[in-house]
Amino acid sequence: VQLQASGGGLVQAGGSLRLSCALSGRTLSIYYMGWFRQGSGKEREFVASVRTTDGYTTYADSVKGRFTVSRDSAKNTVYLQMNSLEPGDTAVYYCAAGISDFVYWGQGTLVTVSS
Repeated sequence: VQLQASGGGLVQAGGSLRLSCALSGRTLSIYYMGWFRQGSGKEREFVASVRTTDGYTTYADSVKGRFTVSRDSAKNTVYLQMNSLEPGDTAVYYCAAGISDFVYWGQGTLVTVSS
């Protein structure tokens, strides 16, 4: 399984961005798709995930109410809509996928939120 993330960039605080992650390869085995992020000098942290079978979503407390994760099964793509962005959201965002755990990772896309 290969993952290709896109959509990062520079945005002002309060703005929005949408990240996309396209999956290819043996995607029928994928049960979970999600997003993680890693800020400068910080450890990678979970952001959001979606279950491919029923669309059930999970979010980190820090992004609840601001971010929305979704998937388009026909396109094998997962999205992360990020609204009301804050400088603390600045990080490299990684998409990930797996069956019972996230074992497949994309290359990361940088999101920078200016104050």
